Amino acid sequence: MTSEGQPDANDASEGETAQDHSSLKYSLLGPSLTKAGQDSVDQSKVSEIIYNASKGSKYFNREEARDKSLTAKIEQILTKKQRLEKLDLSQDLRAADNLIAQLESERDLTQHIIHMDCDAFYAAVELLDRPELKDLPFAVGGGVLTTCNYVARKFGCRSGMAGFVAKKLCPELVLLPLNFDKYNAKAAEVREILADYDARFESASIDEAFLNITEYCANHEDMDPADVVNQMRNEIHDKTHITVSAGIAANARLAKICSNLNKPNGQFVLPRERAAIMAFMHDLPPRKVNGVGRVLERELASIGIKTCGDIYTQRQYLRKLFGEKTYEFLIRCYLGLGRTNVQPAEEYERKSVGTESTFREMGGPLQSREKLRWTADELEKDMRRAQCKGRTLCLKIKLHTFEVLTRQVIAPKPLFLADDLYNCALPILAKLEQEIPDLKLRLMGLRCTHLVSTKKPDTRAFFGLRPLRAESGASTEQGSGPKMMLTNSEDEWERWPEEILEDHRPSADGSEPGPEALSPCEGSPFRRHGKEVLPNPRREQSAPVEEDWWDCPICGRPQAADERNFNGHIDLCLSRKAIRDTVQQDAVVHAPRASIGTTPETRKAKDTSKKRGRSVAAADPRQKKLCFG
Repeated sequence: MTSEGQPDANDASEGETAQDHSSLKYSLLGPSLTKAGQDSVDQSKVSEIIYNASKGSKYFNREEARDKSLTAKIEQILTKKQRLEKLDLSQDLRAADNLIAQLESERDLTQHIIHMDCDAFYAAVELLDRPELKDLPFAVGGGVLTTCNYVARKFGCRSGMAGFVAKKLCPELVLLPLNFDKYNAKAAEVREILADYDARFESASIDEAFLNITEYCANHEDMDPADVVNQMRNEIHDKTHITVSAGIAANARLAKICSNLNKPNGQFVLPRERAAIMAFMHDLPPRKVNGVGRVLERELASIGIKTCGDIYTQRQYLRKLFGEKTYEFLIRCYLGLGRTNVQPAEEYERKSVGTESTFREMGGPLQSREKLRWTADELEKDMRRAQCKGRTLCLKIKLHTFEVLTRQVIAPKPLFLADDLYNCALPILAKLEQEIPDLKLRLMGLRCTHLVSTKKPDTRAFFGLRPLRAESGASTEQGSGPKMMLTNSEDEWERWPEEILEDHRPSADGSEPGPEALSPCEGSPFRRHGKEVLPNPRREQSAPVEEDWWDCPICGRPQAADERNFNGHIDLCLSRKAIRDTVQQDAVVHAPRASIGTTPETRKAKDTSKKRGRSVAAADPRQKKLCFG
């Protein structure tokens, strides 16, 4: 303020800046804003602390630039919507109504889909060894928090937050180091129980899964889905001493939303009725739907969509404003539609295999090539696990300014060896070094797409032979076979900028940390970080069951004891025999007739055929000999 009581120009400038950065502050809250336990937190206080902690850093400057870019994009969306409001959009309105009718006809209300989510899983496992922390705020992680208990969440702490920021929110916060051996062992215990209710459950990460209990409910008519899930949760708690929350709905999208509504240690049932589903979605904020992030949430809010019910009132504009895919996605959200198929994660077709790592800022060709070589080695390990090669190689880097660049090349042959991956990616890196003088990196990754399987074919099955019995214990232990990752940009841990952490992360010897020292959310998929998905557990049988096989009466080869398939095999054998007999008969018919007289040459030919064990059948007199020419 000036002496006359008028506002100072600097104060006005700071006020304008604060006003301009209101959307940036909200964005800095991160994707874990919607985590359970955050409803009673003063988010404005949390955003202010994060804003001040990162202000002036390169990360902050990059996020500020992205926020301005998004603001400009929203202005374009609003301008376009104003033009559309002056046009006749009756055709677009009818098209939207037709799409709604079409999608409505595909609604499946016959399945009971469950989403199970362990409550603060890492923290819950650590609490078993540290019961004295039960009523104290604590979190798991180092530079970046991976999990907070619900006491710490009341202060605004959450996964993906920098440790020093969490300490400012809660000075009494206790930080525990990660121990993935314990988490994997406990997750295996939970998975064993889930398999009793749905052997084909689908892992979404180390601590959550989708199940279809429709068949289980049909076999236990005295129990409704809520009773089944309550029994499952109690069984998990009795055997593992951790709690889980669950959502019960008609599809996976709704179940995922419902599992977050009664946390911790609770469950929420959404009736399998259209009216109940439509009422549930009508007042639901779009951000609660998996797949709607900070950017889309802000874009939707700008045109008046604050709840999923508002999607219907704006349906005639959505296609022209957001494109076909987002348009159909939003209509599905309005209707509360989602997939009902649940299957083991390893059965999904894999589109790509990649690895990346974040590190402290580095520059120079030598360091870049060493990092590229290390990344290629890690990718080869992942490719071997996935049993595939890639035809397209993509190089991803993040500059010291937090700008992300990707370049890809089609390889002359499918790749999976580290030497080939390195030699193929090196020219891409060299070209980037030419384009960007004094190139400085903080992230590097390699990814292969257009995959080609290297799994060995089952040759015995191809020839109709009985498969060899697997060795006892072979490929049945949990953890064997390739690991798979299911990732979702909004569900992954927020990647807090390493630059901000550098001044707050202790180092034992003062040296730069290696890849193994990075927080799990920033490491390679080869390293354990909770997003790997293992094959579903298989029940061990006390004694091997002897399979029943039937021998084919035509070819004599053993076939599985399945009547339908066995009959099909016999039909195939019979058709093969008929074709073979026809070909042989046709060969005999077209053979030249023997001459009346015999010559030494013909006698010699006959003797030769007899020596070789061949018999010449007489021609059928009923057939006429055809001559051409």
